[in-house]
Amino acid sequence: MAKSAPSKSPRSAVRQQREMPSSPPSAPSKELHVFPNPSPGRDYVIQFQVPEFTCHCPLTGQPDFAHFTIDMICDELCIELKSLKMYFWSYRNEGAFHEKVTNTILDDIVKATDPRFVRITAKWYVRGGIYTNVVAEHRKKGWKPQPAVELPRLGQESGML
Repeated sequence: MAKSAPSKSPRSAVRQQREMPSSPPSAPSKELHVFPNPSPGRDYVIQFQVPEFTCHCPLTGQPDFAHFTIDMICDELCIELKSLKMYFWSYRNEGAFHEKVTNTILDDIVKATDPRFVRITAKWYVRGGIYTNVVAEHRKKGWKPQPAVELPRLGQESGML
């Protein structure tokens, strides 16, 4: 019977810390990249959900967490998703009041894209027993939304008789 090599336990293995690459694959950034709207002649809603937003309370330094929903109707430019992710990541180590950070994000999106409409809803998780929701919006001067189409409400079909 052949002898098998002694197995090394994970505890006895030599661990080496991996060197940081010279150009990491991604890093936080306040730069929002844009691309041309593929359908600028139509009003359509793009919705972004950012469920893991993090920043710090500027008074206590404690972490604050929020779920951001961004609803926007673009004009000529749309936001590139990875840059939006890196933008939100850039707040992770910053201190910011809920109202300030929500409005700053709105201002930065408007500056980068000049949309017809954008609404940001920030649902901040409980802090001191209080939930905070901040809603901020922008409408491009002269933009008029199309009237809502009312469709009949039909019962949900289950396929069962």
